[in-house]
This record gives sequence, structure tokens and C-alpha cells, in this order.
Amino acid sequence: MNAAIATAMVVLLVLGVPIAVSIGLASMFGIHFFSPLPLVVSAQRLFTSIDLYPLMAIPFFILAGNLMASGGISRRLVDLAKSIIGGIQGGLACSCVLTCMFFASVSGSSVATTYAIGAILIPAMIRHHYPKPMATSVQASSAELGVLLPPSIPLILYGVSTDTSIGQLFIAGIGPGLLFATAMILFIYVACKVKGYGKEDGGERGSFVKAVQKAWAAILMPVVIIGGIYGGVFTPTEAAAVAVFYALFVGMVIYRELSWRDLWPIFVTSVKGTVAIMLIIAAAGLFSFLISRSGLPADVGVWINANFDSVVTFLLAVNLMLLIVGMFIETSAAILVLAPILTPVAISFGVDPVHFGLIVVVNLAIGMFTPPLGVNLFAACSVADISLERIIPWLVPFVLVAISCLMLVTFLPIISLGLVELMYS
Repeated sequence: MNAAIATAMVVLLVLGVPIAVSIGLASMFGIHFFSPLPLVVSAQRLFTSIDLYPLMAIPFFILAGNLMASGGISRRLVDLAKSIIGGIQGGLACSCVLTCMFFASVSGSSVATTYAIGAILIPAMIRHHYPKPMATSVQASSAELGVLLPPSIPLILYGVSTDTSIGQLFIAGIGPGLLFATAMILFIYVACKVKGYGKEDGGERGSFVKAVQKAWAAILMPVVIIGGIYGGVFTPTEAAAVAVFYALFVGMVIYRELSWRDLWPIFVTSVKGTVAIMLIIAAAGLFSFLISRSGLPADVGVWINANFDSVVTFLLAVNLMLLIVGMFIETSAAILVLAPILTPVAISFGVDPVHFGLIVVVNLAIGMFTPPLGVNLFAACSVADISLERIIPWLVPFVLVAISCLMLVTFLPIISLGLVELMYS
């Protein structure tokens, strides 16, 4: 049955059928022809896959990100980042990384980060004579912080699919997120020094004091959301709802850049984004149910234990596989299908499930800005109005920096688990 489902899924994907539909139809094909279960089980599993309380956080964080982009929060965060680091050579491009880190700490979505920040900073970098392919590559690679730093939608999905603490996953994401941001900023600074880009970036830098005065409400937002989660005031799901109301209040009352007439298109955009993710979650839930019922996870565990004799070779193989998967499969679907299979095997090798969750998400985050199907890549290209082929040579160094960080996260668990052990010891 597993081979039949996989074959059907590959055929549908090659034909250009959307991934959620491909997974769902392939699973129904397997039930109808290769399983004693009635086809009505499909409807039941599709519903139960999304009937989970933690998943309520996803639509709220998507809506909060869209409200931030339209309510003036993202622009003020850009100005704040430029006031901090914009004065150095290459500071405008470095500000892109720093702003993505700020924005990611509330939105939870790398695609939302790409559109919200890219619409401001890609044109600014081009005005300062950065090559358009480089500006696009900086934005596409920086936006991956949206899925590493809390709150992160992929980390929520991993926690739900593997029964791992979402709160601990959020805390574990801080170390890798800061590592990636630091590595990207250092690489951009050195590259700009060598190539001579960004010598006039100081002209975009404003006063730090004035930037803080204008952005104080935006700065307070991640403090309220993340502090509330870690302080035990509310759960990650409740925090998502708080983020929506906070973004709405700031945009309409404090910054006054949101009006009632602006809300309808924001709601429509948010619903479309939510539906796309929920369809994938529902279809992947049905697929995972069939895979688990067939005994494949146990078979995979036996095969891995027979072919990999150490945790190092296992993690290297997992990294290679997930990097390839991330290039072709949407992140949510990849997590929901693969995490329940691989996590028990990782635990059998002595890998902490929280640490393994960060390994999975970091790998798939890299896939978000690598061809041929990187969603951040296409979003950044759309904002910059540039073809994918033109930016690939400029993108390669950023991918290599990200892979170097991935290796550190994989083989230095303290990067992920240091804060978790400190807070839960």
C-alpha cells in the first residue's frame, strides 16, 4: 500500500496537482484499493487531523502578521533596525536580517516576513546600488528566521504531530535563530566590504532615540507575546489571539494607519493563507494515519538501526534527506508526514525530541529559500520583480552559510537545549 500511495502522489505532483490535493487523493486511492477500511474513514481522518486546539494558533498568527504589515508596525521595525546597525558599510542589508528577526518574533511566518519587510527594504537596497539579485537573496534568506524564532508555525506543527512540548520548542528556537541572524549579518558585512556595496548606507540611518520613540509599541509586542508564554500567563495558542488584538489596537489606535475599511482585505488574505495550510495539514494527517497503520515507522526504525551504527551518521543522513525534501515539498506537509516517522527513531539514538525538532525545522527552513520550490524565494522574487534564474548565483553563498549553521545546531545540542535546560531545570 505504501508504494502505491507514494507512486500516486508522485504522479499527481508531476502533473501539477496542488500538494494538498495530491496527498489527499493518493491517500484515498490507497484506502479504496489497498485497505480493508471504508472510504468514509477519509472524511473522518481529514476532520480529526485539524480538530486540534494548538492548531488554532496558526490562523491567529497569520492574521497578526498581516495586521502588522498593514498597520505600520513593520515599517517602524525597519527604521529601528536601521538606526541600530544601518551606519556600517552594508548596514542596510544587515538591517534586513535584524528586521526579519524582530518581525519573526511575533508573526511566526517566513512568507509573511518576506512580503512585509521585503516590500520596504528590497527597493531601499536597490536605491543604494545593491544589485537587485543580491537584495532579493538577502531578503529571501533572512526571512527564514520567521520559522526559527518563536512563535513559529512549523514548530507548532512539529509539536502537535510528535506530542512534543510547544513551549519548550519555542524556547529551543531562540538559540538557532540568534545563531542564523548573527552568521547572516557577519557574512553580509564581509561581502559588502569585499565587493564595495553599501558605502552610502549611513544616509538611511535615523536617530536611535527617535526610532525607539516611534516604534515603542511595536517593540513591546514581542515582549508581551513571548513574555506571556514563558511567564505562564497564556498558552502559545492564546498568545496568538493576544497578538491579533494587540496588532489591531496598535494599528488602529496608536499608529492610526489601520481603518475599518482596511480590515476586510486583510481578513481575506489571512483566510486564504489559513485555508492553504489547513488543507495540507488535513491531507497530511490522513496520509500519516495510513502510514502509521501500515507499520512503516517501525520498519523504518529497524532499517535505520541496521544501516546506521552511530548517532552521527544517522543525523548526517537525516540532514541530507531533509535538505532534499525541503527543496521539493512544502514545509508543513513535510513536517506532518516525516516528523512522526523520524522522531521515534531519533529518540532511539538518544537524540532529545526538542533538539530533533529544531534540526527538522532548520533543514526545512533552508528549503524555503532554495530552488526549485522555495516559497520565500518566489515571494522575494515577486516583490523584487526579478526572475528566479538571475538570483541563483547570488543565493549560493547564503545557502552555504545556512548549512554551516545547520551543522552547528545539529552537533551542538546546547544551542537548542541550553535555554530549555536553564528554564526547566
